[in-house]
Amino acid sequence: MKHENNIEETIQKKLNFSAGAELHDRILNDVMNSYEKSKNEKSAGSSPRIRRIIMKSPVTKLAAAAVIILAVILSISFWVKSSSIAYAFEQTIEANHTVRSLHIKDFTPGIDEPKEFWLEFDEKGQVKDIRMQMPEWESPSDGAKVIIWQEGKAKVWFKKKNSLLIVREQRLAERMLELARQVDPRPTMEHLYEQEQQGNVKIEIDEPSDKAKPITVTATYEPESSRPGRLVVLLIDQATKLLTAMEVFQLKNDEYQQVGRTEFHDYNQAIDPRVFSLEDEIPSDVMRIDQTTHEVGLAQGDLSDDEVAVEVVRQFFTALIAEDYTSAGQLFEGIPADKMRQIFGPIKILSIISIGPAGPHPIAETKGLVVPCTVEIEHDGETAEWELETIGVREVYNQPGRWTIFGGI
Repeated sequence: MKHENNIEETIQKKLNFSAGAELHDRILNDVMNSYEKSKNEKSAGSSPRIRRIIMKSPVTKLAAAAVIILAVILSISFWVKSSSIAYAFEQTIEANHTVRSLHIKDFTPGIDEPKEFWLEFDEKGQVKDIRMQMPEWESPSDGAKVIIWQEGKAKVWFKKKNSLLIVREQRLAERMLELARQVDPRPTMEHLYEQEQQGNVKIEIDEPSDKAKPITVTATYEPESSRPGRLVVLLIDQATKLLTAMEVFQLKNDEYQQVGRTEFHDYNQAIDPRVFSLEDEIPSDVMRIDQTTHEVGLAQGDLSDDEVAVEVVRQFFTALIAEDYTSAGQLFEGIPADKMRQIFGPIKILSIISIGPAGPHPIAETKGLVVPCTVEIEHDGETAEWELETIGVREVYNQPGRWTIFGGI
């Protein structure tokens, strides 16, 4: 008897897991990729209890809700340039010195539920706590997820998969800190004026006499060879001179079409500490994988990438043959031994028939390799060959030089 299957499908059937891109791509790119295409699916969203804690006002429903991922802001460079235009720089406070907490809503075209971010800073202005809520529509295979960042660690709760992954992560805080510095529109305006002097952008400023209305700064960029023309609109509160919203439009068929909107809320309003804790939210039976307390995967040593990928798979199945589920889990993203037993216990691995060679993973953004492997198994009293053609192997996230089978989280 011959079984044609793959390890990802087995995992998915057992624990509703699926192979996915590297955590850096799945999380940071959610924040940084400015024109990510997403399926038009809606998430069930946060539980009513936590939303009562973290939502101080209802989610704004826009007729043309749109994406402006934070990279649009983070991509701006800064120069100092004085200007005589009506917008008064001298009245602009240095927001990066005064903002201690911030709530951001990031809207995607045609979808009511935004991505949301809560940031809290210490007395030195460094990022202290981050909460990110990513709806299911953003990554249907992962499902809705919540990320809590504190003290150099990110806790990622995959709701649909009922798993909690803990990894070392510093770049997220650094990028969020850079974002917080941008809520002061002064450096943005200075850059825009520099670009205007170079003929790259046209700036229009509307400063209403009604102080309750925002200052509107409209920057129109001419088309370039690498990208179409675009229009950026900044809405700035007249009292605080802080950015309250940013909208981006792209020129298409001679018309500007909105492609994004980011809103900035709740400057310096106290955030309930429970917002930055998952313990009251996650179920008691969640699978916990902490990659910060021990090394995961296999050290590469002097092996080439292809060689270490093959060796990871070889040692993984050797551990399963010996029913050493601790070692097998160590080579499979650090999945706990009891879960490995749950997955593979019913299937007795007898021997490795063939293995390798490694080749590129068909999904390039995983930054991994695939290793074909055929093993002899015993299942329900029958002996069979189990052909696995797409066992994914890659470096462990934030553990360079160590390689793991992936797809279990």
